[in-house]
Amino acid sequence: MLRYFTAGESHGEALVAFLSGLPAGLRIEQEFLDRELWRRQQGYGRGGRMKIERDTARILSGVRHGATIGSPISILLENKDWKNWQESLPVGAGDSAKHKRVASPRPGHADLAGALKYNFSEARYVLERASARESAARVAVGGLAKLFLRQLGIEVLSHVVAVGTAALEKEMSWEHIRGMYGREEVVLNCADAEAEQRMKEEVDKVLKTGDSVGGIFEVVAHHVPPGLGTYAQWDERLDALLAGAVMSLQAVKAVEIGAGVTAAASPGSAVHDEIGYDKTAGFCGFTRGRNNAGGIEGGVSNGQDIRVRGYLKPISTLRRPLQSVDFASREPVKAAYERSDVCVVPAAGVAGEAMVALTLARCALDKFGGDSMLETLRNFEGYLQQLKNY
Repeated sequence: MLRYFTAGESHGEALVAFLSGLPAGLRIEQEFLDRELWRRQQGYGRGGRMKIERDTARILSGVRHGATIGSPISILLENKDWKNWQESLPVGAGDSAKHKRVASPRPGHADLAGALKYNFSEARYVLERASARESAARVAVGGLAKLFLRQLGIEVLSHVVAVGTAALEKEMSWEHIRGMYGREEVVLNCADAEAEQRMKEEVDKVLKTGDSVGGIFEVVAHHVPPGLGTYAQWDERLDALLAGAVMSLQAVKAVEIGAGVTAAASPGSAVHDEIGYDKTAGFCGFTRGRNNAGGIEGGVSNGQDIRVRGYLKPISTLRRPLQSVDFASREPVKAAYERSDVCVVPAAGVAGEAMVALTLARCALDKFGGDSMLETLRNFEGYLQQLKNY
């Protein structure tokens, strides 16, 4: 079973990610992993932290001579900003006078709920772990999952659908989304230039007013075969797994699969994807004229592109802080300000790709198994032949 978790704090010495369950013999491309981390750091509206960090994935275990060896993989991502925080956040006792308190909780952040849960007198330690900086570690192990899926012919990418009130007004094809991947400059990762300009104007508005802005990203998984996930158990349904994975990202407050939101207000005849047959098409000849289901029916992939949207609330750290309460005095004050971005929708999309890739890789390994890539691919090819013979 594919399992992963992360460790580390936003301003700590490093982030660490662990991934267990990848078959032996998967070729690992360092350049690919580092580009995934670079993509996460891009986007119009990012803050000063991204001028400091240059994330690279340092693999410590589980890979030798450029390939996985079947044992758990650990990855280290150094925090360049650690040099500015090592006296404030020492592992040892250190000097308590140098500690940087978060004296008033920020509305919308984990500050207050986390401090209450762990009985902290202020929110510094909550901020350190709840920060979206943690998602860099997910992107690192998500890159490994992408490399695995690529061996099965599956690709996972994202694009931005909306920033604030500026929204993409048409569905983008896989070809359009795939065509953006090689860009050396990422503005807002929108596949339509006119829409991207309107999104940029939304960011400019909040930059001027000291506010922040959210939006919507869409993750698309291309060439996923039918049969991943199952309707047999509630916690093994592919749509449920994907929804939970994307919802786990910082600031995501809603998840949509396919046309889920508009489908709720539409008649069935306008929603369900009619079925046709062309023996030369797809994995097994069955076709659809549209993809409102987002590639999943009954908790099972149906052979179409999987489309998952994450709805991202605005960043909760504002340069013009909202009203809050001082932890110590309980008196009304403005919320604490910590250096932050004003728009992270493109970056959240890259983190969303990682979560979708990790979920699909897990489901693929559940179905096809294999302790080595040779065994996994043999099982996978046998399944594809079964579909062709259906």
